[in-house]
Amino acid sequence: MSSGTPTTTPHPLRAWWAQRPPAAGAAVMATGILSVALHLTGHEVLSRIALVLACAAWLTLTANFVYLLLVERAQWVTRAGTPGALTAVAATTVLGTRISLFGWSPVAAALLALAALLWPGLLYLVVTHWGRRMPGAVFLGCVATEGLAVLGATLAAATSTAWLAHASLVPFWLGIVLYLIALFRFDLRQVARGSGDHWVAGGALAISALAGAKLLAAAGSGMYLWNDDDYAVLHDVTVFLLALDLAWYAVLLAAEIAWPRIRYDVRRWSTVFPLGMTAAATLSVAAVLDVPWLDAPGQALLWIAVAAWLAVAAGAVFQARSGLRSAAGADAGEIRSTAPR
Repeated sequence: MSSGTPTTTPHPLRAWWAQRPPAAGAAVMATGILSVALHLTGHEVLSRIALVLACAAWLTLTANFVYLLLVERAQWVTRAGTPGALTAVAATTVLGTRISLFGWSPVAAALLALAALLWPGLLYLVVTHWGRRMPGAVFLGCVATEGLAVLGATLAAATSTAWLAHASLVPFWLGIVLYLIALFRFDLRQVARGSGDHWVAGGALAISALAGAKLLAAAGSGMYLWNDDDYAVLHDVTVFLLALDLAWYAVLLAAEIAWPRIRYDVRRWSTVFPLGMTAAATLSVAAVLDVPWLDAPGQALLWIAVAAWLAVAAGAVFQARSGLRSAAGADAGEIRSTAPR
């Protein structure tokens, strides 16, 4: 009879979760922005359900982030250098924006502070690893930066804090610069071949347009923030960003029809996020600029995003079940192979 030394194996759930890429944070971004857009259209029950789901996912991802930082530092550093790491910042700002709209300004302010604390270090690590012919995740530098502007401007309007609105202009303009830099590093072939994150090329413009709309809304809340010329520039840039976003939307949708990619991939959450963000940006611009004819397209875009969320969520559940079964099977096999005989 032979004997072996038992080895410690991770729980199947922990083993499966350890394989989740940093880009999984896009699920929080997608769910959070859908909650925002549903709130803007008066679907409060659905909005709150999405908010609860986004909070639960954010807490889970935060726990994993802290665990890797404290226990598996080498793996954390490796992941922090990938573009998907910036979803930690973007997801936090999107969630904070919805919470601010809910009226919980202190919680939203805490999330803004957390995102602002994470942003410079993660952005530096990601940018230093940029190369040529990057996937759509390269635009997450813009998304994370504009997320700070969105949440800052939303809080500024909610709390009548002028300095916060002025401070939010910095990430707004910086985000546009980061978008232009990323555009030259983006592999345009991803439009036809990408697995989902190529949509961030449009989503980054959408969140930039939303940031502009939030800044304009803050100026319309009774605070004096800037003169007429500055307001006019911000107005025109916001409209231009939304127009570019809608153009990207049309191109990317046509590419999906021409080159169907129906197999589930975790990067598909980075498709749902731009769909929802475009809807939210369109609805917000329509409201702040008093352009009622944009409401109908905005609502249509919202339900497209909801349908996409449901499809991707179904794929995620199916893959999770398969992954957990595989991890459990491997765990059982390892225990049998190491058991004394």
